[in-house]
Amino acid sequence: MAVYQALLELADDNLVLGHRLSEWCGHAPMLEEDLAMPNMALDLIGTARVLYDRAAALEGKGQSEDDMAFLRGEREYRNCLLVERPNEDFAQTMLRQLYFAAFMKPFWDAALNGTDEVVRGVAGKAAKEMAYHIRHAGEWVIRLGDGTDESAARMRDAVFALSIYVDELFESSAAAAEAEAAGVLPKRADMRPAFDAVIAQVFTEALLEAPSVDYPQTGGRDGRHGEGLGHMLAEMQSLYRAHPGARW
Repeated sequence: MAVYQALLELADDNLVLGHRLSEWCGHAPMLEEDLAMPNMALDLIGTARVLYDRAAALEGKGQSEDDMAFLRGEREYRNCLLVERPNEDFAQTMLRQLYFAAFMKPFWDAALNGTDEVVRGVAGKAAKEMAYHIRHAGEWVIRLGDGTDESAARMRDAVFALSIYVDELFESSAAAAEAEAAGVLPKRADMRPAFDAVIAQVFTEALLEAPSVDYPQTGGRDGRHGEGLGHMLAEMQSLYRAHPGARW
């Protein structure tokens, strides 16, 4: 059950962030981004689907990936708090994506050496996708941070708003710790040097300073979320809950 729970955490991270990115479809500041952001969302949702399917197989209770995504309430979701943060503005969206991808790229690289064949398969694809996400989001963070007075101010505000959620990425829940000990997943704390190197490089070019975080915000792995997740899930799950088991 520990591996099941650990995979559920990963799947929830990817699904929730994928949905947040999809909310920009039709609202992005330029046509190129109106295409790029939904595609990045599809990367994340595709990863979530495989992880949900694998978790359901390990649980052995006959759940489908749709059941796991659409029939759990917010207290049952185990995503980290960073990914559920509302889009707010384009600066926060891009910084949120950079933070997540800068963590997940080394995580998936390390997962290529894991003991679970399905996770290794996910990692082979997802590591390449996260490399693109880092490049795309990083370029925007630099462009906005080293841009106009308005864009620079918004990016500084984004750093202030989101940095308190970063440390949770590196914390392993009890279930994740068991999965790590079993060799299924890499240790989250081991990703810190690679993450810090990426963020330091981007922030230097963006003329940004990483703030000192004395009181990081955590609790997502225990089902303690902000009210924004409940609103998001209500919208995301409405069709499936109205027509359970429906197929195109």
